[in-house]
Amino acid sequence: MKSIDTELAHKIRHDVVFGTYKEGERLSEAQLCDTHGVSRTPVRLAIRLLEKEGILRRGDGRGYIVQSPTVVDIKQAVLVRGHLESLAARLMAQSPGRDNILSTLQTVIDEIDQLINIGALDNATINAMQKQNAIFHQTILEGCGNEFVSFTCNRISHLPMLEVGSMAFDRQAITTQKGADRSLFRLKLGNSQHKVIYEAIRKGDGVRAEAMMREHSNTMLEYIELFEERYKELTLTDLISYSGLELSKKT
Repeated sequence: MKSIDTELAHKIRHDVVFGTYKEGERLSEAQLCDTHGVSRTPVRLAIRLLEKEGILRRGDGRGYIVQSPTVVDIKQAVLVRGHLESLAARLMAQSPGRDNILSTLQTVIDEIDQLINIGALDNATINAMQKQNAIFHQTILEGCGNEFVSFTCNRISHLPMLEVGSMAFDRQAITTQKGADRSLFRLKLGNSQHKVIYEAIRKGDGVRAEAMMREHSNTMLEYIELFEERYKELTLTDLISYSGLELSKKT
């Protein structure tokens, strides 16, 4: 169970990411106490967590200033996550305990294949795919034997498209048959990469596992750059919608 301050930090972070609190807005301890109906102690502890994440910074005098993440921040963080996940895949392939995770990875691959074969991309299907994708990536991160890899990934997981196993969907495009077909093809390609990573881990081929995981993880960066080409002023709100966070909120 999350502590009060951790849960409060999550709520404040959510409000910053989703735009309830704007970039540069000043927040006070008293204001946050009133908004969330808590005492000063959990507010102060929550603020400390958010200062470490760079979501809030101490202002001149009393109060704190909101620092909303930018699209550039997201791209930089995606690049970091790609390196961390590729390292985790290599370590997992080199681990003597790699056989312990193979059945979990295979089950995820099979589940995603079944979801793709449905041929539809409604909210329920997308959320199910994201859940399975998260299991695949989290299993490797947590099983690789280096706790700092998973720890660092979790420190940036609050950002759009940075939660472990996040997938990008253009919800407007998938309302058309052409757009849905393209997305399904992309999902097949992504799961094919899962299969290559699985085989590399099974065979103990750390170089292959690392290379394919880097290519797989950095696909998210390619999608963001594609969205930037499509929209001259890509916003954090746009990225939130593409990352599926809004879908998760509605279901």
